[in-house]
Amino acid sequence: MNQLIAIAAGGALGAVARFGVSTGVYAMMGRSFPYGTLAVNVFGSLFMGLLYVMLIERLSLSPEFRAILLIGFLGSFTTFSTFSMETLSLIEQAQLLKAAVNIIASVALCLLATWFGIIVARFI
Repeated sequence: MNQLIAIAAGGALGAVARFGVSTGVYAMMGRSFPYGTLAVNVFGSLFMGLLYVMLIERLSLSPEFRAILLIGFLGSFTTFSTFSMETLSLIEQAQLLKAAVNIIASVALCLLATWFGIIVARFI
């Protein structure tokens, strides 16, 4: 039960953080491309790599603490469902190049960010 409460609390914080980051990115870059969603997914992937190594491999923290950050916070901070909806919207608008760029950039950058986070965390 404690893990469920931790996940719920982390999820609430992650959702608010996602809204803040994506809104800020859209304010700076506009809405002609899903920049906000891409940004939170890349940052979330980076933090997933960093925190995974720190919390799972390095530190012996409680399952509740790991759950609040990895499952709760980062699970709601990253936005795969939003990515999917925005990409389908681009396809429906016949903006196939933007849709393809979003798919490739999201997958490639998020994988690279996670890998980079793991490397950085293992280096420190």
